Amino acid sequence: MKKILTSAACAILLTTLTFSGAANSAAKSEAPAKPVAMESAKPAAQSGADQMAAVNINTADAQELQASLKGVGKVKAEAIVEYRKANGPFTSVDQLLEVKGIGKATLERNRDRITL
Repeated sequence: MKKILTSAACAILLTTLTFSGAANSAAKSEAPAKPVAMESAKPAAQSGADQMAAVNINTADAQELQASLKGVGKVKAEAIVEYRKANGPFTSVDQLLEVKGIGKATLERNRDRITL
């Protein structure tokens, strides 16, 4: 009896996974394609989620820094605020490299999102 129940449960699970996979692939293949002409008509700077207001690293709190900058979580955002408190306002965007945890890649990823 136990083997029958186990076999039935496995069959149900396998069926569910098979159908959900088929439904996902069908949904992906049915997604409407954007016309190329419309896509190229948009300016590159207006690419949806990537377009955000710049954040002032001299006035933003840790939450705002975390929300506005890519790759900057709670710890790095707090480090930016602490650095600013200890050393005064940033005089250049490149000065962020002096903050522990902020490297060249993080700075370059966010350069267009940062103001002073």
